[in-house]
Amino acid sequence: MKILVTGREGQVARSLAERNEAHELVFTARPGFDLADPDSIVRTIHGVRPDLVISAAAYTAVDQAEDTPELAMALNGAAPGQIGRAAAAIGAPVLHLSTDYVFDGSGDRAWHENDPTGPISVYGKTKLAGEEALAASGATFAILRTAWVYSPFGSNFVKTMLRLAEARDALEVVNDQHGNPTSALDIADALFAVADRWKHEPRHGANECYHFAGTGSTSWADFARAIFVESARHGGSTCAVAGVPTCEYPTKAIRPANSRLNSAKFGSTFGYEAPCWQISLANTVTRLAAKSV
Repeated sequence: MKILVTGREGQVARSLAERNEAHELVFTARPGFDLADPDSIVRTIHGVRPDLVISAAAYTAVDQAEDTPELAMALNGAAPGQIGRAAAAIGAPVLHLSTDYVFDGSGDRAWHENDPTGPISVYGKTKLAGEEALAASGATFAILRTAWVYSPFGSNFVKTMLRLAEARDALEVVNDQHGNPTSALDIADALFAVADRWKHEPRHGANECYHFAGTGSTSWADFARAIFVESARHGGSTCAVAGVPTCEYPTKAIRPANSRLNSAKFGSTFGYEAPCWQISLANTVTRLAAKSV
């Protein structure tokens, strides 16, 4: 299949490039493809004429979005609908990535796809608007909500913790927010699982929302501790982690306290489940440790 991927340098885009074995991937980015420019979206999709579009690019500066809601809505809310309409015009389905931030973070059980949404940040509101815009676009689609994404690429929590540990003996990390750490490499495998299924059954599981996240949940503080355990095994940086409540670590955008996602629907539909998050984390830290040697 010829697959057009929005974005080029993001964690998921780079993971797709690494994991690809059977498809022709075409990566798009500014200035030629700009989520803020509807004409560039149409021009790119109609020019490439892909068999499938993976909508991975987004405005992900969660705190900054509070100050730039119009821009965030244009990129996260309007652009997915524009991508969907352009893809529908050439008969290409769309795989779109969304987020746990569409929920309000209440409760202590994992969220299911049909649970009521209630975003509490500008970022979450714009991502939910993007889901709705894509669903109304006329395209064949699937939405994958994910959470707590990390990888060997770009900027993410794992790399930040390892960097901070090089200069500090102790860190304070919030311990009352819970979710599923998710490797972008596992997300890439999930996206290819859908692509491979759609190659033979074009509408299998289509026009649905799915959750896809690492198996098992934890807190940010315990996630940090696990990172340092793995780092220590390779002789890398490590430090003590003190858990603190969210109220002692204020951010401009409110984070959901409960970001746990139930991914059973995706697994039963497409036959792929993410590994336990500790396994994927170990693989990532091993790679990062090898780079630092």
